[in-house]
Formats: sequence, C-alpha cells, structure tokens
Amino acid sequence: MRLLADAWAYLADAAHWTGTGGMLELLVQQLLLTVTALALALAIGLPIALWLGHLGRGGFLAINISNVGRAVPTFAVLVLLSVGPIGSAQLGPYGRAGLATLIALTLFALPPIITNAYVAVREVPPEIREAARGMGMRGGQVFRRVEGPLALPLVVAGIRLALVQVWATATIAALVAGPGLGRVITDGFYRSNYAKGLAGALVVAAVALVLELCAAALQRYADPLSRGSRRAVRSRPGGADRPANVST
Repeated sequence: MRLLADAWAYLADAAHWTGTGGMLELLVQQLLLTVTALALALAIGLPIALWLGHLGRGGFLAINISNVGRAVPTFAVLVLLSVGPIGSAQLGPYGRAGLATLIALTLFALPPIITNAYVAVREVPPEIREAARGMGMRGGQVFRRVEGPLALPLVVAGIRLALVQVWATATIAALVAGPGLGRVITDGFYRSNYAKGLAGALVVAAVALVLELCAAALQRYADPLSRGSRRAVRSRPGGADRPANVST
C-alpha cells in the first residue's frame, strides 16, 4: 500500500508531467509510435488479407505467417534491428532507433489484423454471396456492398486487439534508448525508485483501458446489425423512449 501511495504522489506532482522528458511528452511520443505502427500494419496487411479472403485462396499461408509473427518475440526483433543495418539512428519525432522500433511494432501488429480480416471475409455465408451474384453484382461489387460491410465488425476487432497490444508493447522502445513511457518505468526500476516505475506502468495501463473502450465503441458502431437496430428504435413513434407494440 505504501508503494501505491508513493506512485500516486508521483503522478499527482505536476512537475513530473511537464517540461522536456515529462510524462505528458513521453505519453504523446508513445501514442505517435503506436498510431504510426498500426497505420503501417493496416496499409500492409489489411488489403492482402481482404483480397485473399475474397478470393478464398492463400488462407493457410496467411494464417500460418501470422502465427509465426506471434511466436517471434518483439523485443528480440527490436534488438536485432537496432544493432543491424538499421541501427539506432535518430528518426525525427520517433526518437533513437525509431525506424527499428516502428518495424518491430508493425510486425507485431500484423498477425491479429491479417487473421481477423481474412477470417471475417471467409465467414460471410456463401448463400449471401450467391444471392448478390444472382442480383447481377460483379466480384468488386460483391465485396464492397456485401462482404465488406458484413466482415467489418470482425476486422475492427482485429484492429482493436492490435491497437491495445502495440500500445502496451511500445514501452520496450526505452530498452534501446527510444521514446515513450517505458523510459519512466525502466528508469524507476533501474534507480530503485519503484514508485516512479509503478507510476509509469499505471499510466500505460490507464491509457490502454481508454484505447480499449474507444475501440470497443468503434467496433459496436461498425456492426451493421447494431446500426440497424438503433435506426429501428429511432424510427418508432416517440423514439427510443417508447417501446414497440407487442401483439398478444
């Protein structure tokens, strides 16, 4: 309990949040790393997974590559990249070893995005596809107007998982002198200032919870069934406050 009280006191001190190297600056740096790595993973993995899912081919390869990606430790990838040709050079706002950190985090984000996107398209019922083709839709139209909307909730679920995982894992950038809240955690434990290390971990956990809640809300909004039920409620006389009539 004393350690928690000391960590809270550390967080309550405004001096620890402001200025160069303050918690707020490090939080923004880690958010930048997370958003950039996630955007790169989406740009690389999402089109490939959706395309393979639409064709119904290459699923075994896509899923197994994703599983290999899960098995490789992100920290090991980061260390290998930081001592390799990419090195530990400064990369603008991404800090020291910025390119190595972005590559490692992007590789870490790919598996849930690829797996969920592929499975989401493949799980669209075949009879719905046939009905769309029977209405005269071509391959691209079937994807845009049928497969895409139905697959969207599961695709967003993969993005949601990748977002939270990448945010939490981005703390490892500090292990190669990179930016982010990991610097607070590693510095605290290195100097035996455990309250400082715990304070950094609490901020990481709190932001992860906020990101999870925001992504969950986005996933719910992306569900066409959920949107349809909300529209049905609003279309009733009297709006959402008036229950639908029930026949007896």
